[in-house]
Amino acid sequence: MSLTEQIREVIIGPHPAAVATLDDNQPAVRFMVLTGFPDMTLVGATMKSSKKVEQLKKNPDTALSIWSGKEMSDPFVEIKAKGKIYEDIATKRKYWNPMFEKFFKNPENPEFVVLVFTASEITYYGKNQTTKEIWTTAFTGIDMKLSSSD
Repeated sequence: MSLTEQIREVIIGPHPAAVATLDDNQPAVRFMVLTGFPDMTLVGATMKSSKKVEQLKKNPDTALSIWSGKEMSDPFVEIKAKGKIYEDIATKRKYWNPMFEKFFKNPENPEFVVLVFTASEITYYGKNQTTKEIWTTAFTGIDMKLSSSD
């Protein structure tokens, strides 16, 4: 299985993810449910008035981490990404999920925003952390395996 396929096995679908931003040059980490897609983007929802939105407006650089499984030895990824905030109704409808109703009622809620994280580098840790491989994408969109270690 290719590195890209292994990463997709970890990130595709909804997952709890640790999301780190910068708050006045200090790290700020919180958990969010993010949905991963085959193009290595991850999408989540939040309140427009949240600190993370304020932080992403100042600096879109983020770090994410997603663990794939039930066992401590299961694969996980660390992701370097750019976060972008979407407030337009088309994007909000595109990514609307019924689980959001509890918080936002509907996609037209002005407090509901979509966060899209686009990965630039993903470090994949295999089962039992026996492998560590780095995936990156250039502006051309070509997958590149940079390094591998035991």
